[in-house]
Amino acid sequence: MVPMEEALAEARNAAARGEVPVGAVVVGPDNTILARAGNQVEACNDPTAHAEILSLRSAAARLGSPRLIGCDLYVTLEPCPMCAQAISLARIRRLIFGAYDPKSGGVEHGPRIFDAVSAHHKPEIIGGLRETEAATLLRDFFAAKR
Repeated sequence: MVPMEEALAEARNAAARGEVPVGAVVVGPDNTILARAGNQVEACNDPTAHAEILSLRSAAARLGSPRLIGCDLYVTLEPCPMCAQAISLARIRRLIFGAYDPKSGGVEHGPRIFDAVSAHHKPEIIGGLRETEAATLLRDFFAAKR
């Protein structure tokens, strides 16, 4: 199991459905995949149906707890501020993301949610894992829309 490859597969599936190609995978403390999701904003008519939110919800339901202690989140794009706050609330141990998002990111860009005094928890952050592949998925998706 390679979690970022699984997240990229979710992103590719999202693109095939006409969704912005972002995928996320939650890995438990024992290194098993607890949840995976791709964006479903359009399909659900839900502005909060980001891959991160959907995978956090699914993992929390599976574990029976809103706190995902010891869990890691792999996501193909730097999380937006909404998702970053949810990651903080979920107490994710480690956030690993692919492409950076200078326009809408909330971790390394924009409001930098984890650095705010209101952040309940700051995960370890690793950015740029398979960045080129993740960024190419996004770039190709939006180029085709134009």
